[in-house]
Amino acid sequence: MLEEKENIQFQLTDELIEQVELLIEEKNDKELHKLLDDFHYADIAEILDELNLEEAMYVIKLLDSETTSDILMEMDEDNREKVLKNLSAKEIAEEIEELDTDDAADIISELPEDRQQDVIAQIEDEDHKAEIRELLAYDEDTAGGLMAKELVKVYETWTVAGCMRRIRGQAKDVTRVHSIYVVDKQERLIGRLSLKDLITAKSDQKIAEIKNSNVDSVNVKDDAEDVIKVMQKYDLEAVPVVDDNQKLLGRITIDDIVDVMKEEADKDYQLAAGITGDVDSDDSIYQLTKARLPWLFLGLVGGVGAFLIMEGFQSAFSKYAVLFFFTPLIAAMAGNVGVQSSAIIVQGLANDDVKGSINSRLIKEMLLAALNGSILALFLFVFVWVTQGDVNTALAISTSLVVVIIVAGLIGTFVPLFLNKQGIDPAIATGPFITTSNDIFGILIYFWIAKLILGI
Repeated sequence: MLEEKENIQFQLTDELIEQVELLIEEKNDKELHKLLDDFHYADIAEILDELNLEEAMYVIKLLDSETTSDILMEMDEDNREKVLKNLSAKEIAEEIEELDTDDAADIISELPEDRQQDVIAQIEDEDHKAEIRELLAYDEDTAGGLMAKELVKVYETWTVAGCMRRIRGQAKDVTRVHSIYVVDKQERLIGRLSLKDLITAKSDQKIAEIKNSNVDSVNVKDDAEDVIKVMQKYDLEAVPVVDDNQKLLGRITIDDIVDVMKEEADKDYQLAAGITGDVDSDDSIYQLTKARLPWLFLGLVGGVGAFLIMEGFQSAFSKYAVLFFFTPLIAAMAGNVGVQSSAIIVQGLANDDVKGSINSRLIKEMLLAALNGSILALFLFVFVWVTQGDVNTALAISTSLVVVIIVAGLIGTFVPLFLNKQGIDPAIATGPFITTSNDIFGILIYFWIAKLILGI
């Protein structure tokens, strides 16, 4: 991997893009190289994302593989796909050989299957090739799919002096040495060391004497979300990955976990907004329609359901027309309360903070909703009474509000807990699904209670 360098404060401007485009057009390689050399590879990737494909390919061909391999990892996924399509298998292999195994496997996994084999065949480093093949065999959403093979390990039987000599050769392939892992003769993880442990120890001491046996690890089959929880709980910058026999296989670093967390957050945000699938604003109209339409259709069905409910209470409208004007308020409050309740539960599930039984959660939410509903209903009661001059109407509307808020809170709490128990992403419960269902139930409850109290 390219070593990070101290660079100037980067700001992407139209002037900078125009300057790069002009140098490309003039084929002034010397000045272009000099300009880009001042920037971090992530900044160069941001520049390339603003260029057309031909210009981006020009820069990729100009710079060395040590630099462009890191640039490719930072580029927008769609733009990277276009660049890779225009590189030969040999050229991609040259980029791959400069990357850590986890990043290399990520790049190769984006290629069509037939091209994957062509690229792997072009990798000259046999060890690197074998490690990439191993990583590609794991599901991308597991610890095995996230881990890198690059790490520093020592054997418990080594002396400190011998260890220092041997780890120099291993450390040159590791971008950052977070920890040194201690293994036994069977390659099983039995402890860890810090550089401070080695520096302060006597040169003739055995590693077994100074190792820290308390080492947190994850299984290669663990889900990515489980890895996130372990690293968050213990504030780890890196975590070793082992198999069922505790054999050390690799390590996962914090930068990979941050990427996963961002992807999960993006996915949950889209689900909450009623968008299925991984899409962004630059996708085709067909892809965007495919992602949005299912939930929009659900909203349409919910609207039709609300219409049918209201149609069944025409007699109430004819006698108490004021009920009609408060329908949007009841529906909005039901939707808002449901989303609030579900959002808190979904966040708690994501952070593993939800404890206790479902019943205890429901009771707590019911009490909370009853308190909030009563306060809001009191205000609404006074408002309706003053403006309409009818105590019964005010009582019917305000009582309906309390019951609707309680039911909405219970639904918003129960649905994500139930989905989570069934292995379904509970983030769905913060979107149109919960809003639409609460709208329908809210309107039904509203008119049912109003009819009961007003004797319609």
